[in-house]
Amino acid sequence: MLDLGQSFIASVARDPNALAIVDGDVRLTYSQWYATISAVVAHFDTLGLKPGDHVVTLLSNRYEAATLHWACQIAGLIITPLNFRAKADEIDYAIEDAEARALYIEDAWSEAVAASEKAQTLPMLSVDGADFQATLAADAPLADARVGADAWSVMLYTSGTTSKPKGVPRRHRAERAGGIAHVAQNVYGHGECTLGVMPLYHTMGVRSLIAMSVIGGTFVCLPRFDAERALALIAEERITNLYLVPTLYHDLVHHPRFAEFDVSSVRKLGFAGASMTDGLLKKLDAAFKPDLFVNHYGSSEIYTFTVDQNAVAKPGSAGRAGINQQIRVVTLGAPSPDDLAPTGEEGEIVALLAGDESFEGYWKRPDADAKALRDGWYFTGDSGYFDADGNLFVVGRVDDMIITGGENVSPIEVESCLSLNDAVADVAVVGLPDERWGKIVAAFVKRAKPVEQSDLDAWCRESGLANFKRPRKYVFVDELPKSPVGKLLRRKLAAGEYEPESSPPTKEPAA
Repeated sequence: MLDLGQSFIASVARDPNALAIVDGDVRLTYSQWYATISAVVAHFDTLGLKPGDHVVTLLSNRYEAATLHWACQIAGLIITPLNFRAKADEIDYAIEDAEARALYIEDAWSEAVAASEKAQTLPMLSVDGADFQATLAADAPLADARVGADAWSVMLYTSGTTSKPKGVPRRHRAERAGGIAHVAQNVYGHGECTLGVMPLYHTMGVRSLIAMSVIGGTFVCLPRFDAERALALIAEERITNLYLVPTLYHDLVHHPRFAEFDVSSVRKLGFAGASMTDGLLKKLDAAFKPDLFVNHYGSSEIYTFTVDQNAVAKPGSAGRAGINQQIRVVTLGAPSPDDLAPTGEEGEIVALLAGDESFEGYWKRPDADAKALRDGWYFTGDSGYFDADGNLFVVGRVDDMIITGGENVSPIEVESCLSLNDAVADVAVVGLPDERWGKIVAAFVKRAKPVEQSDLDAWCRESGLANFKRPRKYVFVDELPKSPVGKLLRRKLAAGEYEPESSPPTKEPAA
């Protein structure tokens, strides 16, 4: 199998004059970008970096970040991208854990880097600096790929919400398999154009980058998400596909100027990273009228678990196993992947480690391996069930389940019910402690227009939501707490870390 470096070089040979990357005034064909990438490979040599060394980056989605990613693939270095909002102690941890040999940053995040003790021990370059910019413009021999498909390609860090982040090292062959699966499962054609806004420290961003190279496509950089700028780029660059988390879709389609932009070039929508509410699914389908609407369920560890290529037809369904995977649902707390849950019964989702896209274990974390890897299967920590048609429904994290009065309540089911009310712009459901019930179901709601608790309670009753699943408490908020990649942070709501609504929406005057 090809390593990623040779894969990119093959793409250059196939489509040398195709537009490869766009970032503001930067517009490079594949042959032009290969020359720039080769100059960075030569720069690595001046630092004495060798295949297998870790290179840590703290960069937004700019062309320099994408260039460094490909240069590392060709040079055989393990690119280790961090969330560019990382704090000094998080940077210290990653540098020490990864045994990093170099660090690349941008000036916008220099304050945290300056406070990092470990950062000061490494060769450190700002991509905004004159030296690195000169490197990008330098002449250098075209670089050959230096490692094979079994070499390490990238190491992403998990979010670390309950413990120290875990490094997820992945080999070239697994990364390329994930990229090819992304092309196939999203039915991308030759020369497509995608919006490169999902961070390159996140599996979705990396897969979009690789997928475009496989098909001679264009990666249009958007360093930090801004809904209006994203809409403008869609129109200007004739973006053909979007692959985003639901939060970003929500912000796009709810932008007050959405109707002013031509989004007709977008024919394929894909989402991952979180479940999408029924209300948002319908709104996006009506707004974009896509030919394909894909729900992709996966993780950093194993890129694809399941895919549903017609997400609107069966809201909530994550579909069936991807082309490189096999999925099971085992009983909650099962010690073995053979303890299968019956159809329709909720359990823990497990994925086969033998799949081509799979990782092999966490970086220097035997404790995490012991918890998640059993008998050749990866225990995801997600709960879900198979319906009678064999489609997987992801209910949430096993730890997110609300047990109220002895009954299990899935937050996602309640959220989907409330999301269909047009007065609800965004909603999150969590369990809050209660002396009598153990926990009560609580809904945190961002209002799109005036609505009261009694209205929403009546909505849930009339929608057929079981009585024990109805929220017993409503909290109106301006925004829901989310991670930089748009994942809902339920733990913050449960801990009381939110700001109540500052100004309730007012009724529009009568015509």
